[in-house]
Amino acid sequence: MSDAEPVSWDHLKSRQPSEADRKALQHELVERAAAVRKESWDEYREVWSSGDIAGVAYLLDDTDMLDELGEQEGSVLTVFAGNLYGFTGARKDIEAGLVGTQAWFAEARKQLAARSD
Repeated sequence: MSDAEPVSWDHLKSRQPSEADRKALQHELVERAAAVRKESWDEYREVWSSGDIAGVAYLLDDTDMLDELGEQEGSVLTVFAGNLYGFTGARKDIEAGLVGTQAWFAEARKQLAARSD
């Protein structure tokens, strides 16, 4: 048996992303989606994590890419809820039907649609 200390996840439970953190994540996701629209997925498949690709695919409503990744809408939204609201906030958003996370993606889609790339 190891003498190592048990891993504590408490620091993640108390993490509270700020509105600025959420805006920065939204900006990054919109930028990535615009890049994929302009250049295709080929440029980014090997560079971005599968989670990042799933978020961009969800934003672009690219069901083919989500299928390729084995991701579904609910799993993408659940992961992003954690990124947006932290552990406790994500649990609340999940219990509410992920309405906050869906609204965040809806705003990101508006921003993407407003671009003239």
